Amino acid sequence: MDISVVIPLLNERESLPELVAKIHAVIGRMGKSYEVLLIDDGSRDGSWEEIQHLHAADGRVKGIRLGRNYGKSPALNEGFLAAQGKVVITMDADLQDDPEEIPELYRMITEDGFDLVSGWKKKRHDPLSKTIPTKLFNATTRWASDVKLHDFNCGLKAYDSKVVKAIEVYGEMHRYIPFIAKKEGFHKIGEKEVLHHPRKYGVTKFGLDRFINGFLDLLTITFVFRFGKKPMHFFGAMGTLMFFLGFLATLWILGSKLYTVFQNVRAPLVTDQPLFYIALTSMIIGAQLFLAGFVAELVARNSPERNNYRVSERLGL
Repeated sequence: MDISVVIPLLNERESLPELVAKIHAVIGRMGKSYEVLLIDDGSRDGSWEEIQHLHAADGRVKGIRLGRNYGKSPALNEGFLAAQGKVVITMDADLQDDPEEIPELYRMITEDGFDLVSGWKKKRHDPLSKTIPTKLFNATTRWASDVKLHDFNCGLKAYDSKVVKAIEVYGEMHRYIPFIAKKEGFHKIGEKEVLHHPRKYGVTKFGLDRFINGFLDLLTITFVFRFGKKPMHFFGAMGTLMFFLGFLATLWILGSKLYTVFQNVRAPLVTDQPLFYIALTSMIIGAQLFLAGFVAELVARNSPERNNYRVSERLGL
């Protein structure tokens, strides 16, 4: 199969017939084999019944219904697991993404050799309350990930199938799929300016809290990729540093006390000095961080995925 179109959705019943009809028309002109995977993320407006009608009318339309609203990332992950196409296209179900972009996205993957192509909604039809935080979010993500994209959060993306089969998307990590792909060794990441239409039906499902969660997820994913298989490198280094600073402060206190004793100078009690408590706290925290590193290493070494690595090619095996 040539193309899999993966569409996560939540309460988008009104837009589904029009969206699917446009996809049929666009890919039909391309002459490629395809499937449309509609992932119902706990809709309660009759979206699943509409998906059933669309499937009955054309078997290339397929559906997955999640038991409740888990979020966009789990919905995408289920779609990636089920996708059979050589090229996987993702888009939102609200008709703001234009299916007419599919042919060029497909060409960039198959002919230009990109592993991933992300859409860039240069001209957005969203309120300032959404566009300004988005710009800040994208700038921060570019700086942290070193992936030079203008719009990480655009739902319209194209992937070589080997990318979606190699990555796992969970929590709210769908915003960082290009970052995840890069960390997994897929470095040829492109960008295409795409049309963005005003929402035609319903209301947006995202609030400002997604930007706060987004920054926290960025910290999480950066930490996991850097220290996930070697947690002692982080906790051990931090613990050693804290303990060493506390130990130096302790030596200073002891040295100062001994000096005053030998000089017969009246000096305050060690326990009356703030530095004593700072040194004690630093050494305790350092020891705790070091022990946390040991525990994390034990957990990592007993994980069934500790030796799971992506092998891109084998020769003579």
